[in-house]
Order: sequence, then structure tokens, then C-alpha cells
Amino acid sequence: MRITTNLFAAVGAVLTMASCGQNRPASVPQVEILTNDSIAYCESVLADGDRLLVCNFGTDELNPLNTEGKGYVLEWKDGTFRTLIPADGNLSGPKGTLIKDAHLFIADVGKMVVYNLDTLSQAPQVVPFPEGELFVNDMALAGDTLYVTVTNTGNIYSLDVSAPSKLDPQALTLYTNVPGANGIVLRDDVMYVASYPPDGVTTDKNVIYEIGDIRMPHPAPLTDRAGQYDGLALSGDGQRLYFTSWVNGEVGYWDFQNRSVQLLDLADVELSGPARIALRDGVLYIPDLPASRIVIVR
Repeated sequence: MRITTNLFAAVGAVLTMASCGQNRPASVPQVEILTNDSIAYCESVLADGDRLLVCNFGTDELNPLNTEGKGYVLEWKDGTFRTLIPADGNLSGPKGTLIKDAHLFIADVGKMVVYNLDTLSQAPQVVPFPEGELFVNDMALAGDTLYVTVTNTGNIYSLDVSAPSKLDPQALTLYTNVPGANGIVLRDDVMYVASYPPDGVTTDKNVIYEIGDIRMPHPAPLTDRAGQYDGLALSGDGQRLYFTSWVNGEVGYWDFQNRSVQLLDLADVELSGPARIALRDGVLYIPDLPASRIVIVR
């Protein structure tokens, strides 16, 4: 098995202002590129304690809506990869993930697949989505309510997950709609949703949205900066909302204090398709989907 890491000192790197406000000097980031023979189109990463879970399509060609059943999940811990969930036929295009009560929820093509991490040998639960809801993409949790985005329709669904081992697929409920709903995060009953154009044509509707109170879902643009937004992650102090965008392979963040967007300059590292990110202890993990690699920014 081949494992490769390349460390770059991003000499002279700065955070580039992309909206209103003043430029500020930034500490020089270190960028590590993680590759491995077992990574095959990794769309999402999930930080879980001291390990990283990596979802892979496992296909010969990149197709987020494939139904080949070759998807699998890797675990990266202490610098070593192992297969956590093999290609058992249940996953095809695994995307956003979340863990609740030892159950791993995985967004997949037209469905959500849920594994009990304590009994991985057992068959997972499958929650099918309504017809036409194909691009099931990401999820966020508020108490016992799970919110799941579907990019091709923009619909966001909610599901009671108070008993993860006994989910009721019939309880899946339409919550609201955000154009091209993709990455999603929650903090203190405030929801943020990234917009990605499913047809690849960016419009002024493809921005990051905010729902100020999840009890009253009224999405409003957080910024008017259009893009092809994918992953979202909130900093520990809640002051920054990190994002990825497929436009120019961007990674950056919304600064809540200055109300501005700043882009991370990764120097020599070019991202072809930054997808579902994870943030842990100030370290950003970025799956570069088309390149089948993970870029780590410290």
C-alpha cells in the first residue's frame, strides 16, 4: 500500500480579501498532501476523535450519481489507512457523513445509508428519498433532528433520529429549499447552506445561505459572492465559516466579525475539486475529489 505525504511551506502566503473590508496579514500555512492507493474519488472527510473517516466512490470514472455499489469508507488514524466499511454494495456515491450514538449516517445517491459502528457486520439501514431526489449530499444535526440536503432539487429534508437503530423512513419530511443545496452546518439553531449549481452554470443564486432560526426556515444570502460552493465547516469559536468552491478550486472563509470573505492562498497546491471538508483543532482537511487525495492545511 502506497502512502505519500508532501509538506509545503507556503512561503509568502497571505489571506486574500474577496469582499469588503481590509486585507490582513496571515500566518504562513503548512500544506500537506495525503495520497494513498486505497483512495478512489474521495468526496468527504469526517473528523471523529483521533481518526478521519474518508468516503470513496471506488469507481473507475468520476460520477457522483453512479449506482455501481462500489463505494466504501476508509479510516485514517496514526498515519495509517484501513478499510472501515468495505464495498458491500450499499454505497455508490457516498458524500456527507455524520455520527450520532455510534451510528454513521452517509448521504448517497437517492438515499441515506446508516451503519451501526458497533456492529459493522450487520446490514445497514437504508432511508430512500422521494423519486427524483438523487443528489443526496450533506447533513447536519440539531438535537434529535437530522437535516439532509439534495443538490439537484435544492430541497432540504428533516428526519427524527432520536432512535438511530430504528429509523422510520416514512418520517422523512420536506423542510425547506435552497437553490443547489450542498454543504450544511448548524450552530445554536442557525443553519448555513452552501449552494452548488447542479448544471455547472453559476448564477447569482449560488451563494452561501443563512437560516437565522431553524424553527422558522427563511433562507437568506449570507454573502452575494457567487460560486460553486461545496463543503462548509465552522471554526471552534464560531467566528469563521470555512467553505470550498469548485470555481478556481477555492478554499476560504466568511469572517463573521468583519463580514467579509477571505480566500486561503495555498501557494503551489492547486485543487481541482475541493469537496466536503472537516475542521479539527484548527486543522482543515480538504478532499480533492477528482484528484483522489486529501489536502491538509495547518
